Amino acid sequence: MKQLRASTREGKEILFGVDFSVLKGETAVLIGPNGAGKSTIAAAIMGDPRFVASGSVKLFKKEITNLPVDKKAELGLFCSFQNPVEVPGITTTEMIRAVLEERKSGFVPVDEVREKISKNAKELGQNIWFAERELNVGFSGGEKKKNEIIQMLSLEPKFVILDEIDSGLDVDAGAKISKVLADYQKKTGCSYLIVTHNMRVLKHLKVTKTILIDEGRVRAVSDKTLLKRVEKSGFKAVLEELDKEGDK
Repeated sequence: MKQLRASTREGKEILFGVDFSVLKGETAVLIGPNGAGKSTIAAAIMGDPRFVASGSVKLFKKEITNLPVDKKAELGLFCSFQNPVEVPGITTTEMIRAVLEERKSGFVPVDEVREKISKNAKELGQNIWFAERELNVGFSGGEKKKNEIIQMLSLEPKFVILDEIDSGLDVDAGAKISKVLADYQKKTGCSYLIVTHNMRVLKHLKVTKTILIDEGRVRAVSDKTLLKRVEKSGFKAVLEELDKEGDK
């Protein structure tokens, strides 16, 4: 992306020209203090109507900034947001089936969809029958996040944005999802942009890029050493160090 800017509909600016790239097959981690703009980046990429975005976002060399969300999804983009919404009246199975039918422009048997969901649910140690419940309605935080991963695995995207996918998960579930994500990347060569405050979701992934943002601006882009630096010293200390380095 180049010079991605975003503001609320009321005119409050949140992102001030964000530049970074994620290569094919790469795992990039987006970090920063609370309120830095991490979730807004994910929302702006997807075209969340709560924000007014400008700049350039390209997916596999194709400009997608102003594309409708369904067209972005058709190109292989998937986003799991921090707080998945509840959708009364439609089940996870029905939602996945509708997306697959739209993608194939034709009928997809429900048994085929359930077989796909069953396989992916077993990888996460999740009971398939929760997919027959209304989408996220009454789900715990951990169930919602597992449901997001099952959707991802079932839809087989090429570029995946995960916004705090590990929030609400216990230690074992977090490690399990990390392994599932690593296996999916190995199988498909997909790219990840992961927003996280908890590094356990990265346990089985090979992080190749760390992007540190603060107050809606990119402060540093580096490899995993930047992630370890923040883990050790915290955001405040690292940001102060970057300020001093910039003054030299």
